[in-house]
Amino acid sequence: MIEAPCSRVRSTAGEKGPCMSDRTLLCIGLGGTAIAALCCFTPLLVIVLSALGLVSVIGWLDIVLIPMLGVFLLIAGYALWKMRRPASN
Repeated sequence: MIEAPCSRVRSTAGEKGPCMSDRTLLCIGLGGTAIAALCCFTPLLVIVLSALGLVSVIGWLDIVLIPMLGVFLLIAGYALWKMRRPASN
């Protein structure tokens, strides 16, 4: 059986989980949240898309950006929850 390059055991059942640390997961969640919020609440993305000639995409921004903001908030919340829970060793 081929093993993952990461040798850390991530769950109590002994299964090997993803090699992403809690800190990396938190950085991804917060970074994605900041980018999605910046594009949702400021006209930055509208200006960039207009400059690139992609004005037809602007109508779809709310359909994509609002759920993306929610997903990244959930990732950040999950990372915080994992960091705050006591170690089960």
